[in-house]
Amino acid sequence: MLINFWIKLFLKGLGLAAITYLLICVALRLWQKRLIFHPSSTLDYTPADLGLIYEDVWISVLTWEGKREKMHGWWIPSKSSSKDVLLYLHGNGVNIGANLGPVEKFHQMGMDVLIIDYRGYGRSEGKFPSESEVYRDAQAAWDYLVLEREIAPENIFIFGHSLGGAVAIDLAVRKPNAAGVIVESSFTSMADVVDHQGIYRFLPAQLLLHQRFDTRSKLRLLRVPLLLIHGTEDRTIPPAMSQVLFDLADVPKQLCFIPLAGHNNVATVGGETYLQAVESFRQLAQTHQRQFINR
Repeated sequence: MLINFWIKLFLKGLGLAAITYLLICVALRLWQKRLIFHPSSTLDYTPADLGLIYEDVWISVLTWEGKREKMHGWWIPSKSSSKDVLLYLHGNGVNIGANLGPVEKFHQMGMDVLIIDYRGYGRSEGKFPSESEVYRDAQAAWDYLVLEREIAPENIFIFGHSLGGAVAIDLAVRKPNAAGVIVESSFTSMADVVDHQGIYRFLPAQLLLHQRFDTRSKLRLLRVPLLLIHGTEDRTIPPAMSQVLFDLADVPKQLCFIPLAGHNNVATVGGETYLQAVESFRQLAQTHQRQFINR
């Protein structure tokens, strides 16, 4: 009788554990976007706080349901004679107000900058973001630059920080006439990030993930120059992921590791090294453009 009691207790415990495991899997499947995206509707800073002249822009985005939603951004023109324009795609947290430090760096290099808030972030309309929708937002921002600002595609550099790097690569793959793509502190795929974090290792991540951000598999389709920048002390995304992306890319490319920089302070810590890396890449992109034209 005692043995039967312990067997029944064990089976009940096993059943509860199985139910708990399935509930965790279901929860992660359903609420996955909430774990990835962390938008804020409050803009704590504007370019004016840095003394920059800017313009609020509203970009129309056509949803899957056929509705029109407005996406907010800032157009920050440079006084330089350079024709280079930077499309800035931020990471998964906060909004454009938290990204003005790096934006100022590019502005100082003589580039016009368009920085956008994906729908669901900042003052942009729309529901909670998703992978497919941030890709759509990046496309809408590109169309705004080319169609409304009448900027030549070969003058547009696409920049992405962290998760924005995955968005930048996705857009660059579809824009082979872009000047180049700059990816800072980004990752190979969301599945690899999950594996790196470790806390979800007991779950079938490959089956549960529907927000995949699989940059690794898209790199073989990339046709524009690539600059990868990563801080050596990044504790969010390991620098080794940028090395993997660099090794996989079959395009003119450069890789810059910034000593002592973390995940969100690469431009600040990098200082002159950061600026030199970007300027060197602009020269590489110009050489690539000339070779492409002369083919």
